[in-house]
Amino acid sequence: MSPSNTRGVMPTEPVAADLDAAFEPFASRMRAAGLPEVAVRVFRSQYARLRAGDEGAIPGTSALPVADLPAVADLEGHEAAGREALSRTVVLKLNGGLGTSMGLSGPKSLLPVRDGLSFLDIIARQVLHLRHETGARLPLVLMNSFATREESLALLATYPELAADVPLDFLQHRVPKIDAANLGPVEWPADPAKSWCPPGHGDLYPALVSSGMLAELRAAGYRYAFVSNCDNLGAVVEPRILGWMADEGLPFVMEVTRRTVADRKGGHLARTPEGGLLLRESAQCPPEETEDFQDIERYRYFNTNNLWLDLAALERALQETDGVLPLPLIRNRKPVDPAAPSSPPVFQLETAMGAAIGVFPGARAVEVDRRRFAPVKRTDDLLLVRSDVFGLDPAWRVVAEAEFAQEGRSLPEVTLDPRCYGLLDDFEARFPAGAPSLRGCRSLRVTGDVRFGGGVVCLGDVELKSDGPTPRTIPDGARLEG
Repeated sequence: MSPSNTRGVMPTEPVAADLDAAFEPFASRMRAAGLPEVAVRVFRSQYARLRAGDEGAIPGTSALPVADLPAVADLEGHEAAGREALSRTVVLKLNGGLGTSMGLSGPKSLLPVRDGLSFLDIIARQVLHLRHETGARLPLVLMNSFATREESLALLATYPELAADVPLDFLQHRVPKIDAANLGPVEWPADPAKSWCPPGHGDLYPALVSSGMLAELRAAGYRYAFVSNCDNLGAVVEPRILGWMADEGLPFVMEVTRRTVADRKGGHLARTPEGGLLLRESAQCPPEETEDFQDIERYRYFNTNNLWLDLAALERALQETDGVLPLPLIRNRKPVDPAAPSSPPVFQLETAMGAAIGVFPGARAVEVDRRRFAPVKRTDDLLLVRSDVFGLDPAWRVVAEAEFAQEGRSLPEVTLDPRCYGLLDDFEARFPAGAPSLRGCRSLRVTGDVRFGGGVVCLGDVELKSDGPTPRTIPDGARLEG
């Protein structure tokens, strides 16, 4: 299978003998670590492109703006087909991440996010609610990493009714970091684990194969998968999208939403000169085109990472490519030890699972509203989701309150000083009574060490500063404006 919409991103492979010799140290390292052959083949393909000079850039001439897309409201006629297809659908959540950016040492999905419930608690309840409402078997499956598997499965064990006819999880792979100086495997004896990195969520596809999960799903009669990130609690099964997919025989559907200023650096949907769709991430934008990339009027649609897969089409594609889908390369240059910026530079090769929209002929995108996209990436997001701007609806979905669903009403913009709020323990210490009221707030910006009492209300645009040697305290019941 050849990619239909990845023009300009796959240079010619180097001479095979040279490539084999250069790649052998990587292959040996991966096999010694117990990685399956499909993971070795995928990484070899990416390494070949790196050696051939592929920097992963997708220029604007190959990524044209997308004018208009169908919206979920346009798919009303497909809801019945979606309800019928639910019993052949699996909910697949990406759960490989640790909350290290917020100072956590365990799975990010176990972080309490609303009413004392973690991401995984809420996801489990979403799935169980939908099963109860529809009678569909609808299994929940996690793509875990070695670091998240044990604790996450222990949490799900407290929901014994989640048991289904397929396993609860499968494991993602890991790949070696590449020494930027010589393109060999990097050595870091001080902490050998740092010589490895995750391969990006494009690893979903080979991991489904190597784990045997794809074969098990197909054998059990599952045809569709709804895939999303664990930290996006707005991502629940939408029968209208599923029915549209089933009625029209679509192999792949991406949910996108209108970009805002806050999304300008995120991956956007684009169209190839031939008329197909592609996903372009910020790391794939040529530096001289950054301004165009961040133009939210030019590139209007943001990838929510909520994806719908036809498992039969995916199975065929993976068989045709020996497990190596030709996804565009993302080349990240970083220090081998992120905590030591002066440590030797390495390349980390990744792919994005949404980039498969450019691999499947006939793949489509659908516009959704922001209620289906409420991720928590930083403590800024966590404060907002814990505030009265959001609530849990009867389907256990975390959604913005009704007034924010009205056209033109944006969510409050929260900016917390990362020096004081970036780590979860520091954040919790400064909001001991919980989040302030933000329903009447347009923006909250906090600089320095500010501690909040209970019942604080923020109105309009609020800016707080503390630059003294002692923390500034906002008293209980304070009303803040301006």
